[in-house]
Amino acid sequence: MNRQDEVRKLTGSRSVMEAHLPTNPGPIASLTPCGGGQCASVCAECRVRLYAVCAALDRDEINELERITQHIALPAKTALFHAGDAATSVYTVTSGTLRLQRDLADGRRQVIGFAIPGDFIGLAMDDHFGFSADSLTQVNLCRFDRQAFARLAHEKHGLMGRLHDFASHELGLAQEHMVVLGRRRAEERVAAFLLRWRERMARLTGASATLALPMGRQDIADHLGLTIETVSRTLARWMREKVILDVPDGIRILDQARLEETLAG
Repeated sequence: MNRQDEVRKLTGSRSVMEAHLPTNPGPIASLTPCGGGQCASVCAECRVRLYAVCAALDRDEINELERITQHIALPAKTALFHAGDAATSVYTVTSGTLRLQRDLADGRRQVIGFAIPGDFIGLAMDDHFGFSADSLTQVNLCRFDRQAFARLAHEKHGLMGRLHDFASHELGLAQEHMVVLGRRRAEERVAAFLLRWRERMARLTGASATLALPMGRQDIADHLGLTIETVSRTLARWMREKVILDVPDGIRILDQARLEETLAG
């Protein structure tokens, strides 16, 4: 069995970008099935468990969840799934960053978001994914069979409540993003993105002036409905004005008050 067939057998779909495999790819993704307590130490030591859907479960319920869990290690710049793929799985990100995007009919794309540790992927979806997800960095995930997860959620009221909280949070983020795209000037959009991203990172690593940006400026532009030139000019001006400082793999925010003033209009 070749590498592609092995991945297809384990995932049940053409995930991990089969159509774009390099000639000599090396490991595509390691998939470790759980069950029988094999992953107990993984779940017990998970650093994002308190932020994930499984935070609502007790130890016995976690053991039940483990029986339908696979742990996936996805290399950087690799697709987890494509728009149109059968939505047979749902996922929790445990490390790294995924880019979620939708290709438009005119050839452009809309980056609809970035998934980070603790985020759950698969809420409110049809039988096929309506967007694509690919890794900006090395990403680790918990993969759950969609039907098995739905049955477990139906049985465990705490898990169902947690999913409801996630859905409500995602709806709030979507509404907030609609305001950013529809009512904000360009520099306000960029300020909103940086402040919101810093807030999300602080939840995981604590407050820090240095902000890792695994996404590129084109990704930011496609997320904010701007051109890459506009995003680059805005960041360059803030660097000249000592609002931010360019550092490897990100920026350092020197004047948060200025960004907040920009966002306030």
